[in-house]
Amino acid sequence: MAQLVRDDILANHELRGGEFCRAYTERVDRWLRQLFVTATGAPDRVALVAVGSYGRGELCPQSDLDVLLVHDRRVDVATLAERLWYPMWDTGVKLGHAVFTPKEALKLAETELDTATALLDARHVAGDESLTADLLAAAKAQWVRGASKWLPLLRDALVQRTVNPGEVAFVLEPDLKLGRGGLRDAHVLRWLEAAQPGLMDGDRATYDAAFEQLLATRVSLHRRSGRRGDLLLLQEQDSVAEDLGFLDADALMASVAGAARRIEWLTDDAFDRVLLSGTRFRRRPRDRSLGGGLAVRDGQVHMIEAVAEGTAGCVQLLDAAVAAAKVELRLARDTLERFAASVTSFPSPWPDVVRDRFVALLRCGAPAIPVLELLDHWGLLVRAIPEWEPCRSRPQRNAYHRYTVDRHLLEAAANGAALVDRVDRPDLLVMGCLLHDIGKGYPPHDHTEIGCRIVESLGPRLGYPPEDVAVLVDLVRLHLLLPDVATRRDLSDDGTIRAVAAAVGTQERLRLLHALTEADSIATGPAAWGDWKAGLLSELVARTNHLLGGDPATVAETFPSEAHRQLMALGHRVVQAAGTTVTVVDPDRLGLLSRVAGVLALNGLDVLAANAHSDDAGVALCEFTVVNTLAGDSAIHWDKVHSDIERALAGRLAVRARLAERAHVYGRGRSTKPSPVPWDRTATSHSVQIDNEMSAGATVLEVRAPNSVGLLYRITSTMAELDLDIRSAKIQTLGDHVVDAFYVRDSSGAKLTDKAHLSEIERALLFALLG
Repeated sequence: MAQLVRDDILANHELRGGEFCRAYTERVDRWLRQLFVTATGAPDRVALVAVGSYGRGELCPQSDLDVLLVHDRRVDVATLAERLWYPMWDTGVKLGHAVFTPKEALKLAETELDTATALLDARHVAGDESLTADLLAAAKAQWVRGASKWLPLLRDALVQRTVNPGEVAFVLEPDLKLGRGGLRDAHVLRWLEAAQPGLMDGDRATYDAAFEQLLATRVSLHRRSGRRGDLLLLQEQDSVAEDLGFLDADALMASVAGAARRIEWLTDDAFDRVLLSGTRFRRRPRDRSLGGGLAVRDGQVHMIEAVAEGTAGCVQLLDAAVAAAKVELRLARDTLERFAASVTSFPSPWPDVVRDRFVALLRCGAPAIPVLELLDHWGLLVRAIPEWEPCRSRPQRNAYHRYTVDRHLLEAAANGAALVDRVDRPDLLVMGCLLHDIGKGYPPHDHTEIGCRIVESLGPRLGYPPEDVAVLVDLVRLHLLLPDVATRRDLSDDGTIRAVAAAVGTQERLRLLHALTEADSIATGPAAWGDWKAGLLSELVARTNHLLGGDPATVAETFPSEAHRQLMALGHRVVQAAGTTVTVVDPDRLGLLSRVAGVLALNGLDVLAANAHSDDAGVALCEFTVVNTLAGDSAIHWDKVHSDIERALAGRLAVRARLAERAHVYGRGRSTKPSPVPWDRTATSHSVQIDNEMSAGATVLEVRAPNSVGLLYRITSTMAELDLDIRSAKIQTLGDHVVDAFYVRDSSGAKLTDKAHLSEIERALLFALLG
């Protein structure tokens, strides 16, 4: 019996992309032809037909092998199929198979889109060639006749893939096959061309190059990972980049993103042309004037006047873009081609009319994103802002961000447009959102520092006066200030608020930064924004605004609150656990915080924030905000948490030993390779930073480390062993890493100032971080 031998092909890393697929497909073809003859005796009126990636000649290392056994009403077909399928299964190949007569296959293709497209990709492998040829010809004719039914469904599927699994060009871990702009979109283009021959004639070279890049990446991913599936995970990007000869993973992902952007644009453009190319698929409506030489024609925005040169042409371009965003339609291809040929550059500085039009486009919000990406695709956005070029398709290789730099900036600007009612200068808000991370296109420099320098030179070219440029520069320089302080510093400490107020300077600038922070966080991803962070940010802004002259009534209640003080006045132990908060009152002693932290870790709870306080009567209060990242808040067993805390405080629970056991169990199978550091790629994975300037009454110890079972317990118990009094703590989990800030005092209630003592504290904490 013939066997499939492919080890030599898999081992030959010189075979990449389409070359590998063709070699592998030819090898499988020879194997199946021999198998077909051996297993069936090559009977008449039976054919083996390849479909799916095998039919397209795109077999990757982990692709399924999809085949049809087509027969002309043979009564022994079931026996023939068994003789064929079983030897294939014996090789371990993942087989997709079906048995049809041509009539059955065509009937199914009339009602099932997947079957209809599968037959478009089908290819003869063995047996009766005329049977296959007749089936494929009939299937194509049937596809053309039914195109008006199928093409809208294909377009709907494209829209769904934009959301899930997302756009290959802009997400950090793209699905190379099913992601928008991925290989499935490329297949859709072929199916569209089957309905309208010649559709791709002018774009063939662009399509072929983009498709080859995506296919080569998929082949390498399958080969390197050894797994089925097409999600290009962060931890696999380095090896795939090496395999394909790229300098690094960033270069790989930029190339993949560029290819996906071209495929996505080609697909959208092709759909517009095939659906709007006459009466075959859709009735052509009349033009609808939008004014200013613009009209909606065939569901697109067209410039129906001649494109002017110079500043007038720039104004026309931006007017067309604003109009397209407002009616949420695409700019027509011929219009974009004309602008690309005519608008060679933007004036310097921008006159008010150009800047106002650009701001108007940004203020359109989410509908502006696809319009701006169209301008970017045609090179028009870079002509407006040349500094944009290095940001295009640049990945932010960490799990904290969900988008590439360019898409993140567009999303932030769109989010900012929804918040303009909260600020005094909406134009500076949306422009600041667009530019706040522009320095990320220029590694390895600090992105904030380089961003400030870029905006210092860019702002005047955009036509802003010096005072407005200064505000834009400050928005870039301070865009991380509010989220960093809100999540990592004690907001009840006067020194914290004074430092923020001094940095921000004015209430107007504070409002801009508040809105920018929210817009930026939402654009970053779900891990960067939520009710907890929003509440902290609002509290910080309210306190800072009060110090800058705002209404004191807007300032939230400090910790401990009046309700907390009433609990402390009861004079006995109190343990409350509900919602997302755990509150403990007990006699003041070293290690109280660490015991509770240990219990929370034992119960699988991550700590988002912790606060501690003690009074003159010797009563201590600690409060934790927690989240169950594995099972959701509803699955927290609060009765058990309450019981475990009581036992731990009474000295009847072996917290340290139990945590060691849990760490041993849950550590099995985990990768020892650290994930990318979300807050700074250049940061070390374990660090202790000491700040004696932020707070007047405490020393701030900031700890950064990969998250692990019992980490907070190890840190706080180490502090207890060193007789450090933890006044408050901010605990933040960013992906697989944590950034914890502790406000501590020595046993006499003073700040820590002795250098030798601080050195020992740092040594002890680093030892605790390493477990």
